[in-house]
Amino acid sequence: MTLVLNEEQRLLKDTAKDFISRVMPVSALRTLRDQKDALGYKREHWQQMVELGWASMVLPEAYDGLDFGYMGLGAVIEESGRTLAASPLFSTVVLGSTIIIEGGSEEQKSALLPGIAAGEISLALALEEKPHHQTTGFATTAVADGDDFIIQGKKVFVLDGHSADQLIVATTMESGIGLFIVDASASGIDRRRHHLIDSRNTATIEFKQVRVNKSSLIGDAVQGQNILNTAMDYGRICLAAEMLGAAKECFERTVAYLKERDQFGVKIGSFQALQHRAAKMYIELELSKSVVLDALSAIDDKRADLPQLASLAKASLNDVFELVTNEAVQMHGGIGVTDELDIGFFLKRSRVATQILGDSSFHRDRYASLCGY
Repeated sequence: MTLVLNEEQRLLKDTAKDFISRVMPVSALRTLRDQKDALGYKREHWQQMVELGWASMVLPEAYDGLDFGYMGLGAVIEESGRTLAASPLFSTVVLGSTIIIEGGSEEQKSALLPGIAAGEISLALALEEKPHHQTTGFATTAVADGDDFIIQGKKVFVLDGHSADQLIVATTMESGIGLFIVDASASGIDRRRHHLIDSRNTATIEFKQVRVNKSSLIGDAVQGQNILNTAMDYGRICLAAEMLGAAKECFERTVAYLKERDQFGVKIGSFQALQHRAAKMYIELELSKSVVLDALSAIDDKRADLPQLASLAKASLNDVFELVTNEAVQMHGGIGVTDELDIGFFLKRSRVATQILGDSSFHRDRYASLCGY
């Protein structure tokens, strides 16, 4: 169990903080929203992140990766949460590349991973089919037809699905769960972009008799569920890291405001009731740091309790992020609900991030089941 960063990881975290705060502040997300940017993130920003090595950080060295580990990637993602930086890092590197690494053939790895490392290929995981998080029992099907498979179905809430070059589609097959790599421009695919309340992007994607070669299948139907479970747990932990960074930023902005805002001739931070509420947030954030670091180290150490820690991290940060953003808006008073103040962006991100890969109820139930309760 590693609950501190080593020197290299701390240096990486400092570099990420400097770059993201300088190049991708919250105002960058505001601009993307106001301009209704077609891509949903700045391509030049993503290329700069690629040049810093973030896209290749967890990829194997054999495929142009750095094999630096998830403790390092988690540190970068945490800093990205501080400014709500929009990029395909989560959808492509965390979710997409994990599936390729865990279950892909040599041909699939050679074809995709170097391109991901170079920032030339983006991926999106087409998973959800209902308003609530779904891990199995997909209505989207893949039926064998000679050397091909025919995919039929509809996916919703596909993160960065409108712009991804390749889709990884979770399907039900005769003998299990199939994960297919599908070219996003293939015949029979209809993508519709949606703007979420947090100014990020998802897509609804319909697959109408989409024909793919059997070489597009990742692993096999027996392995599919385990591969998918691993990718979802990695995603939950990395998303928890992002939520931790955002919650810390929101807390620090709020404390700074309490120290500068005058009311009745004194700083409002001198009011004991507000001090108690700030202290509660501080305690919850300190506990969350340990939870996230432990979960990230569990990935690097390939520990058997990874699923439990993934659910613990996601449920904890769901709750803490909501608590901190609610309190931040309350303590900022009337201006806390205006669009001019950045605090509202953090609150909106908390509401969306909570739903991605499972809300708190889902993960409390899963954690209890995994622990045998």
